[in-house]
Amino acid sequence: MLSREKLDAVLLNSQHNFAWLTGGGCNGVDLSRDNGVASLLVTCEGKRFVLANVIEIDRMLGEETSVTDFEPIDYSWQDEKTGSGFVLEQARSVLKRTAAIASDLPMATGVPVVENRIAECRYALTENEIERFRSIGRDAGTALRTVIDKLELGETELQIAEKVRHELGQRNIASVVTLVAADERISRFRHPVPTANRWQKTLLIVTCAKRDGLIASLSRMVCVDEVPNELKIRTDAAAYVYAKMLDATRPGVTGADVYRTAARAYSECGFADEIDRHHQGGAAGYRTRDWVAHPASGDIISANQAFAWNPSITGTKVEETCIVTESGIEIITASPDFPQILNVVNGHEYLSPGILTI
Repeated sequence: MLSREKLDAVLLNSQHNFAWLTGGGCNGVDLSRDNGVASLLVTCEGKRFVLANVIEIDRMLGEETSVTDFEPIDYSWQDEKTGSGFVLEQARSVLKRTAAIASDLPMATGVPVVENRIAECRYALTENEIERFRSIGRDAGTALRTVIDKLELGETELQIAEKVRHELGQRNIASVVTLVAADERISRFRHPVPTANRWQKTLLIVTCAKRDGLIASLSRMVCVDEVPNELKIRTDAAAYVYAKMLDATRPGVTGADVYRTAARAYSECGFADEIDRHHQGGAAGYRTRDWVAHPASGDIISANQAFAWNPSITGTKVEETCIVTESGIEIITASPDFPQILNVVNGHEYLSPGILTI
C-alpha cells in the first residue's frame, strides 16, 4: 500500500489499527476515543516502531507488544504537550526529514490521511485472525445464551444490559455497544439504548462484543410464552432477507450489490419500506463496521473478510457475524440451543436466529 501511494512510512494512532497491527494489543486508555496513547510507525522497507511517552512506553512493551516486534521510541510527556505535530517530528527523527509520511488520523497540516487505504489492508483476515474471531464469536454467542437463562421477568433494560456486560466480561470481552429493548420499545427505536423500562413479554438484546481488537455483533429475540403471529411473520421475513444477503456475500461482489439483494428480499416479503428505516450492516473486523452496504457502495467483498448483516423489520431484528471462507459463509456467533430459521437460497442452506420462548 505504501508503495502504491508513494509513501515512505505511515503513522498509526487509532485504537483499531493499533490492535490490528499488534495482533490484539490496546493503545487505549479512554476507550470512547478513536486515538490512542501510543503510535506505530511502519516504513516501506518493513521497519516498525512504537512511539509513546514515558508514562505509556513500558506498558506498551510489556503488555501490548514487544521490542521483538517494534523498536521503541519514547519521549517526555511534557514535550508531547507542545503540539499535535510532536509525534510526527519524532517519526521524522528516525527517518529522512524529507520522508513522505501519512497517518490514519488527522494530526498535522500537510500530512495525508490514508485510513481508507489502511482499511483495505485489514479486510482479508489472516488464519490467526480467523481463529481469534471464531473464538470471540463462539464466546459471545454463548454469553448471550447464558444471559437469557438468567433473565427474570420484570427486570429493567438497564439490569439486563448489566447482565450482558457481566457475562461477556467473564469471558474477557467488552461490549462496546449494548442495546436492550423490551416490548413496545423494540418497535419504536432501532437503536434502543437501555432504560428503566421493565420487560413484560418480548425482548431484544444486541451487543457488539470486542476482544483483542476484533468485534463480533449479534442480536437475540426472546418472548415469554407463545410468540405473537405478527412477530413470527416479521422475524421469518427478516431471516429471509438475511439469508438472501448471506448468499450474495461473495468475493468480488460490491456493497451496492448486497444492498440491492436486500431491497428485493424486503419487497418479496411485503416489507419494502423497512430497508429505509435502518442500515443493513456491513464489513466487520477491528471496527463495528468498516463499511456499510448502501445503494452507491463501491466497496468490494474480499475472501476471508468478516461481515455483520443486520436486517430489521419493525418489532424484530436478525443479526449474526460471519466470515467469507473458501467453502462459503461461516456463521461465528451462533448461540447454543437457540431456535434457528432455515432458508434455502440457490441450493444453499442458511440459518438465522429465531425467537427463543421461555
